[in-house]
Amino acid sequence: MADRLVCRECHRVQDASNEEVCDACGSSSLTEDWAGYVVIAHPESSDIAKEMEVTEPGSYALKVR
Repeated sequence: MADRLVCRECHRVQDASNEEVCDACGSSSLTEDWAGYVVIAHPESSDIAKEMEVTEPGSYALKVR
């Protein structure tokens, strides 16, 4: 997905239109080099969200380089 960037800090996936900072955590460390994709709708009841330490609903990359 070349039109998507991922934050190296929180792994949140976002549109490439905002290439300066992460919409979720404000980090400026964004990358196009990532793999895997998961959408977490209810992080409070998700084992995957707990493993990834995700507390907000959204789209996240599984592996970020």
